[in-house]
Amino acid sequence: MQGILLPRSGSATVFARALASSTLSVTNDTRRSRMKPPRNPPYGNAPGRPLVIAHRGASAVHPPGNTIAAFAAAGELGASWVELDVHLSADGALVVHHDPVLADGRAIGELPAAEIPSWIPFLEPALLACNGLGVNVEIKSDGPPELRDRLIDSVIGLLGRSGDPDRFLVTSFSMEIIDEVRVRASDIPTGFLAVHLGSEDRGLSRISSGGHVAINPWFGGIDAELVGAAHAAGIVVNAWTVDDPDVMRSLVELGVDGIITNVPDLCCSVLSEFA
Repeated sequence: MQGILLPRSGSATVFARALASSTLSVTNDTRRSRMKPPRNPPYGNAPGRPLVIAHRGASAVHPPGNTIAAFAAAGELGASWVELDVHLSADGALVVHHDPVLADGRAIGELPAAEIPSWIPFLEPALLACNGLGVNVEIKSDGPPELRDRLIDSVIGLLGRSGDPDRFLVTSFSMEIIDEVRVRASDIPTGFLAVHLGSEDRGLSRISSGGHVAINPWFGGIDAELVGAAHAAGIVVNAWTVDDPDVMRSLVELGVDGIITNVPDLCCSVLSEFA
């Protein structure tokens, strides 16, 4: 990925404390009608002060990111949220990795957990390494439906055991995936990832009616009209992935709620100009 996060207020709760066809259309409409509305998200950022969301953790300092070291360093560099990506191994382990295949070409979904390289973390220790920061968990949409189904259940099961669902935002480029998260775990906030959101209302009515609270669009597809319409619909806007300070300034002026970046320390420095 690459996406938006829900604002949090106050100090974050440390995760470790909490752990111890037409037929298809009708089905989807029925499911959406059963979805509970999300609880009010904890908007904690000041106006004009977007959240700093560390893309794959502090990935510029600890490349390529999505490592324990990158997650642990994110808060030290000023981030209040972390974004990470998750896949499912052949034996059901939640693997934090951007691509569906490893550098050597082996598919994560075809490997047992024991064959995952040691520097690639599993989701539970990755959450612990975030040390209480908010976490945007992107569920990857690669693989067959049955694998995605198991991945969804595994993710919401782990997040649900935290006791603090508002600490998380689950996102995906697949609307079906985030709809399923809403159906199965309506207390976990969800958001839609996109490059461009299209024309007309840019899908905001669909996102809002599905009970989703966020959109995470590519920064190049964001304009004042989109931000205004999203906010009017009660949807927050998190831009990905932004490392250029001038682009960061432009996004602040547009009123985005979160900036996903590989350089959270630089982003914090830019935001200080607007204090």
